[in-house]
Amino acid sequence: MASDLTSATGPDLKELSLMSSEKAEALTASAGAVAASAGAIGRRLGQAAMDEGAHVLRAAAAIGEARTPAQAAEAQFRYALGWWSRAANQALTLNDALMKAQADAVAPIHKTATANAKRLRKKT
Repeated sequence: MASDLTSATGPDLKELSLMSSEKAEALTASAGAVAASAGAIGRRLGQAAMDEGAHVLRAAAAIGEARTPAQAAEAQFRYALGWWSRAANQALTLNDALMKAQADAVAPIHKTATANAKRLRKKT
């Protein structure tokens, strides 16, 4: 766009208008993808928090029902090991979701830019 504006033959206003509307559409689609991803990730994190609360309640009950200090420690240890496993799994899942969100956000911009470049190559 910048080189067209400074062209010796003058700007191609039709092309500039088309490029501007294409960019606006691509950014709108990108923003929509980001919003959808953020909503899905937020729901997933909320559900994970609720699930962890249920694990805490079960662990607290097991600790409270223990007949010996060793049984209480064992229940606490089981919860701690489970938590580490769940936390690692959630981190990997979140990372995958964020990578997908990034790809989904960039896709409409990339598609538009690629189509624009192809169209401009045909004009020259």
